[in-house]
Amino acid sequence: MQALKFHAEPDFDPVSLSAEIASMTAGERIQLLHTRLGNHLVATTSFGLQSAVMLHLIHETAPEIPVVFIDTGFLFPETYQYAEELCGILPKLDLRVYQPTVSAARIQALWGNLWEDSAGGQERYAMLTKIEPMNRALREIGADVWLSGLRRSHSETRSDRSFVEQQKKTLKAYPILDWADAQVDTYLHQHNLPRHPLSEKKYLTMGDWHSTRPSENGVVEGTRFNGEKFECGLHLDSGTSDFQI
Repeated sequence: MQALKFHAEPDFDPVSLSAEIASMTAGERIQLLHTRLGNHLVATTSFGLQSAVMLHLIHETAPEIPVVFIDTGFLFPETYQYAEELCGILPKLDLRVYQPTVSAARIQALWGNLWEDSAGGQERYAMLTKIEPMNRALREIGADVWLSGLRRSHSETRSDRSFVEQQKKTLKAYPILDWADAQVDTYLHQHNLPRHPLSEKKYLTMGDWHSTRPSENGVVEGTRFNGEKFECGLHLDSGTSDFQI
């Protein structure tokens, strides 16, 4: 069996790096991180409403960066269809698909609808379907710097994020953190990139079918997890053993 690859932890300060890339364009940020960190990097995509922006930026500036797609088994059919469409448009992407070690049917048979349970059930669901597959991806790829399309304007929980931050042993960088919705729309239009099919049905964010709903008032808060929270678990420290590479 092939041994897992590991890289030494980056030897720079995330605060300094965040300040360094703050004045750059998104493409310049990705290029600098790729030039400086090389095989340390991995990117992620959810094939959500605005995922085409980060995927196109990576495709055009650093297609060598592996892109991890966590398939929870509970995504909307339209999300899977959108993923196929974008992969056809961006053929140079190095897409790596990771899935939970427990199938969707098995999760429901053994534990029911965990996403409807108390906080403990929701945390277990996040660990099974998102955190464990992502941690496995980081270990197998040997990456310790994670590029994400997270943006401050997504929600209040993201408003004070830095361009680079530490989450346990993984460094996280957000090349389009400061982009407003209008900038995303302009980029999609300029590069003739398709939009997620559900973007026309009042969806402002995208996740699993059972915990994502359209917005009735144009506000993103309240559209995930029955309004109890917004983050799925990947972008908050769970307090468990996630990302201990």
